[in-house]
Amino acid sequence: MKSGSESLSELVTQATDFDPKASRAAPMNIIDNSDEEILAIAHPWWDELIRHSNRGQYGKFIRNFSYDLLLGLNEVELGKQFKHGVLARKLSREWDYLGTIRRGEHVTVLYRVRSTEKEGEWLGRLVLGYEKGEIKIFSASIF
Repeated sequence: MKSGSESLSELVTQATDFDPKASRAAPMNIIDNSDEEILAIAHPWWDELIRHSNRGQYGKFIRNFSYDLLLGLNEVELGKQFKHGVLARKLSREWDYLGTIRRGEHVTVLYRVRSTEKEGEWLGRLVLGYEKGEIKIFSASIF
């Protein structure tokens, strides 16, 4: 380290080998994250979605949704699914991770899900990406 002539900003940059200008210039893209980094977010969020769906907790269910997804939601239809949908309210808390698909600026995480009341298996899909520097849910569905 040089004598005391460096600014605090210079010292932090040197100590962390971090270039804040380069960081701001390049937009974040989730496809650049490792599978481990993606799944560390996706799996707990998937658990939360299932828990809140089963409990009919709409406000908590949409907590990590992107702004664009929230704007596009038909709250009346979603409310009907929460109230009347057997599958939406009877999901098993146990699921199987199937894989990830990277495309553009989003990652799709796929799950095999089951119902506690209906026989069979369904495909769960969680689409993640960055919005204003934070990872958000851009789509979540079971079909």
